[in-house]
Amino acid sequence: MTFDLHMALVILAAAVATYATRIGGYILITTMKRIPPRMEAALAAVPAAVLTTLVAPAFFNGGWDSKLALLVALLVGLRVSHTWMLIAAWLVVMGWRHTIGM
Repeated sequence: MTFDLHMALVILAAAVATYATRIGGYILITTMKRIPPRMEAALAAVPAAVLTTLVAPAFFNGGWDSKLALLVALLVGLRVSHTWMLIAAWLVVMGWRHTIGM
């Protein structure tokens, strides 16, 4: 394996950009006396956006079994607030999937 200077510089630039945005956001928020409502709404939307980026590829690229498992997990998650119920529903769907040979 050879050392690729171009790739090392790309990785370094990505690390600097990531650090700058994180520390910049922290500095911006700590210097404000009050967070504007639009910024607060944007920050409140971050968890849903992150979850969507994790789940959407599995839903759209997976087979019907993945879609079914994700839909069952969504329905159980909306009906019951306990994480253990979500895990139990996932286990039931995966067990059913294994039983029918998928």
